[in-house]
Parts: sequence; structure tokens; C-alpha cells
Amino acid sequence: MTTPSPLSRRTPIRHLLDQATAEMEATVTGWVRNKRIGKNIGFLELNDGSTLANLQLVFPEDGIGPQAAEPVDKGAAISATGKLVASQGKGQSWEMVVETVRVIGGCPEDYPLQTKRHSFEFLREKAHLRPRTRTFSAVFRVRNALAMAIHRFFQDRGFLWVHTPIIAASDCEGAGDLFEVGSGDGDPFFGKQAYLTVSGQLNVEGFATSYTDVYTFGPTFRAENSHTARHASEFWMIEPEIAFADLTDLLDLGENFIRDVSLDVIERCGEDMEFFNRWIEKGVVDKVQSTLSKPFARMTYTEAMDVLEKSGRSFEYPVGWGQALQTEHERYLAEDYVEGPVFVTDYPTDQKAFYMRLSDDGKTVAATDLLVPRLGEIIGGSQREERLDVLESEISRRGLEQAPYWWYKELRRFGSVPHAGFGLGFERLLMYLTGMQNIRDVLPYPRTPGSADF
Repeated sequence: MTTPSPLSRRTPIRHLLDQATAEMEATVTGWVRNKRIGKNIGFLELNDGSTLANLQLVFPEDGIGPQAAEPVDKGAAISATGKLVASQGKGQSWEMVVETVRVIGGCPEDYPLQTKRHSFEFLREKAHLRPRTRTFSAVFRVRNALAMAIHRFFQDRGFLWVHTPIIAASDCEGAGDLFEVGSGDGDPFFGKQAYLTVSGQLNVEGFATSYTDVYTFGPTFRAENSHTARHASEFWMIEPEIAFADLTDLLDLGENFIRDVSLDVIERCGEDMEFFNRWIEKGVVDKVQSTLSKPFARMTYTEAMDVLEKSGRSFEYPVGWGQALQTEHERYLAEDYVEGPVFVTDYPTDQKAFYMRLSDDGKTVAATDLLVPRLGEIIGGSQREERLDVLESEISRRGLEQAPYWWYKELRRFGSVPHAGFGLGFERLLMYLTGMQNIRDVLPYPRTPGSADF
């Protein structure tokens, strides 16, 4: 006889609470969050990760008694069977009167999460355990929901998901902060220098010129020695690419994308988002919904610099045509001037990458950044340079070698079309939606300079 799967013998707490009725019998499994033992009654708070809410397990004197809960320590993995009853306490509608309980995995007194509150800094040192806390339990459920919302957005619109290489032979951004991949014996494993990718964009462009609408969604890497709250060495990027399209088409896509996936997550993760709204950043959900309820503003880089110069603000970094927009400038434009998301377009040529389409004035390129309140830049994109002669000229002018881009240039020889795309840091969007302040706290196992322990 085949032994039933454990999955067939338990009910996720989320499903149980959704379909609860009085005297309903069920078996639940999970990890003990809290424990209270009295003379006549005992309580265990159980969580299995399926929902933010704990299920209160009750051990009454006229049942198996509080002595049955006494040996169960906080952090222990258990299985419990019993009947649901309307809760007499605050904070939950239902609780389970336990008939049987079994400890599956005990937990000793040196369990790091014994106390109720820990700093985020402390929990980063316990990345393998922090999903058991309320904050990180919510973070990673929302992360999952956001990833699924992204795929739904593109799949519902007929985009093809392309798995671009993680190992690349060239630097898409030209920044030089790359992790080199090698065999360890001094000989190039791939016959040439290779690196962990900083972007799937160049590769996905080849598919855009075959399938029209495509996207890549995967890990990317930066070797810059940055310790800010916004930078990590390994993170995820969403990069759509659309053919037969110009910069205006890209702005429309970016606006629809941000609005649709954000509202999708807020709707699907109501309980978790309310947690962030109350405990992480007061009113964060209301702020996001408010900014997404109106069309995104659009202005050129030249107009943005004019606004900054006339703002009367004293900025740390200088403003003026040719100066780079810093985070303080971006946040002023989005938070104070526009009071919502704003696309800034048509940046100076030398501030952007070689593949961005050169404007007729020869001074700017058809590039855009989307700036949002509280965070600054969240999307970077452009119309791509589809003219072979102009592309080759830009590669040379910037001191790059032509040879590594031979295949990229061939896309401009064989059926070239106007096309455009953007890149969006997945973790930055997650920070925007949840109010979490540090990228290390929205990555399951953050990789930053000096930190790769887990």
C-alpha cells in the first residue's frame, strides 16, 4: 500500500482560515511562533508561511491539557490535529482546540529568534532563519506575488520570455564593474574573457527582431564596491524589448507596467501589504495607490534641469545642463515638483550607453529614466540605435572595441527596425511597494561586498 503524502494529511493555515467553519476538523503543520502556558490552559501560536496570520492552538484543561503544550518550545516544528472554534481572544477569528500534537523537529534554547523583536541588521546575519519573522515572511510572499504579476503582465500581452545568458563576453553598460569567470588555471575557459552578466539587454534585442515583443527576467551582477542601501552585487532585472517601436511607445509600456503590476500585488497581498502599511512605512500602500491613480508626468532632461535651477533648493550636487541627475535631484522632481512618477527623457549623449539612439541635435539620446517618490530612479531605458553607421561611430567614439559587438551590429544589417526597451531592478520595485529601506532586506540571501555567507 502506498503511504499518503504528508501534503494530503495537512491543510495550509491560509486555506484553513479562508474556509473555516465551527467544529471543522483539520491537521496543520508549521513552526511555533509563541507559547503561553497557564495553570488551566495553554496556547501555541503556529505559522506555516502560507499567511501572515498565526493559528492559535488551544490546550484546555478539559482536553489534552496545557501539559501537552509544555514540552513544545518556540521555533519547534510540529503537527497538530483538532477542531476549529470561534476565538474568544483578540486578533483572530478562529482558533484550534488541539486533540493531538506531535513535535517533528525540536528547537533548543539557543534558537536566535527567541525574543519578539530583532533589528534588521541582526537578522541579515541570520538570513536562513529570518523568513520565520513576520516582516520577512511578508517580504518574500510579496516578492513571489510581484514576480508572478510581472510574468502575467507580459504573457497576457503576448510577450515571449527569453532566458538570456548569465555568462557574457562583453559589458553591456560599459561601466567596467564586472565579475570575471575563469577556470582557475590562467587559461580562458571560453577562449576569451567572460563575465557574469550585468544585463540581458543586448542578447534579448536579437529575439525582439524575430518575435517583436520579448522580455528577460533573471539575475544580474555588479562588481562595484558599493555599500549603500540601494546596491547589491547580485540582483534581478526585468528587461522588455519591443520592435517597431520608438521612445513614446516605451514610455507607454513602462507606465502601464508599473501601474498594473503594483495594483495586482496590492490586491493579491492585502494582508501583507497592510502589515507594511502599518509597521514598516506608515501609509505606504495609500501613497503608492495615490501616485498611480494619475498619468505619469513626462519632461526632458533639459526641462528637468531648468526646474532644479529654479527650485530655490540648496542641493549637495550641482545642477545645470550636462550635470548628472543625482538621487537628491530625482527625489525632488518626483516628490516635490511632480508629486508622483515622472519620466525624464533625452539625456546628454555622454551620460548614457553607446547603444542609445542619437538624436538629430547630436547632443542628446532617446533615453529615459522613470523617477518615483521615496526612491528616485526605478526604470532606465531607451530607443536603441538601429542605424549601423551611427552605432559604429558611437562605439569608436567611446573608445570601445568593434569586434566584440560583431553580432550586435549584424542586427542592424539584416532587417533592422526601430526598437526600444528598458531595465527595471526587481528589488527596487519591491522596496517601492513595501517601504523597505534596504535592498539587503528584500533579497532572500543578499550578496554585497564582503558578504556571501549563506
